[in-house]
Amino acid sequence: MSKPTVTTLAEQILELLSKMPGLTDREITNSLRGKSAPQQPINIAARGLASRGRLIRRKRDDGLIGNFPAGAAIEPEQKQPRPSPIDESANLAEDRLKAALDTWLGASGWSTEIAWAKQRGVDIHAKRGKERWLIEVKGIGSRPEMRVNYFIGILGETLQRMDDPFARYSIALPDVPQFRNLWKRLPQLAKKRTGITVLFISAEGEVRELED
Repeated sequence: MSKPTVTTLAEQILELLSKMPGLTDREITNSLRGKSAPQQPINIAARGLASRGRLIRRKRDDGLIGNFPAGAAIEPEQKQPRPSPIDESANLAEDRLKAALDTWLGASGWSTEIAWAKQRGVDIHAKRGKERWLIEVKGIGSRPEMRVNYFIGILGETLQRMDDPFARYSIALPDVPQFRNLWKRLPQLAKKRTGITVLFISAEGEVRELED
């Protein structure tokens, strides 16, 4: 029986580390995506795995941070650190949400171009064959008032990018009650006429798409 295909970025990282434990984020990036690829997606995915206790991040003998599968043997003089609890606000930051979406989209066969951090352009431009999917992403914000502004702003940004009648358009937000209520209060007519859907992402990286 053939071995299941590794699809998500997190699974790819764990598969690689099972064979080569201790690799740095840069070394993982070089192996999985090439030497010219940015390492930020790998860093975000590795930190997420560490927060869930799937791997351990610690200094190697050369002083660089290595990634080790949880339960892998380590030097006797070092104690295995306890996995840190999930920091919800950190896991719901904008780039963390983009990384979760990258993994989720990749599992369904989408290739992605992502504007990380302060890069300009559409946050996520996904392609699958002739299909296009443009997604604008906002993080958790620090105050309720900020989240309202984020919600209004992300809708405006999405509307300004709607120039392809055959493309899909979505907004992506942290899966928290305030954002869900803001989406619920958006009139059904507006959702129907624009065709915009919302992608809610939990602190654990789970993605759920809603149309209404």
